[in-house]
Amino acid sequence: MKSLKYYAFVVLLFALFIFIMNGGDLFKKPLGSGDDFMLYMNQLEYNISVDEWQTASATYEKLHRAWKKIVPQIQFSVEKDEINAIDVNLARLKSCISSRDKTLALLELNEAREHWHDLNR
Repeated sequence: MKSLKYYAFVVLLFALFIFIMNGGDLFKKPLGSGDDFMLYMNQLEYNISVDEWQTASATYEKLHRAWKKIVPQIQFSVEKDEINAIDVNLARLKSCISSRDKTLALLELNEAREHWHDLNR
């Protein structure tokens, strides 16, 4: 009876680890209103395309906070390089918004979106 409990525990533990390691798509979905990364990306793209730089700056801050909430959720199930690439894109995007460079801002935003879609692939 002891060995059955032991094996059941080990199987459940492995199942939990497999779920965590393969749950990137599930974990990157928004859990609340403050961590909807794609919503803020779409809002930011609109703000940049119509040259609303003040609103774009505020939306960028929301996007950055959402990203910081998502990273701990996905860090075990996605590649570190993809997380680092999005971090770099967001840093460059902040600079582009500060300098009001529409072309480069949209470029960085679309590159970050591609990295987002490539998470857990």
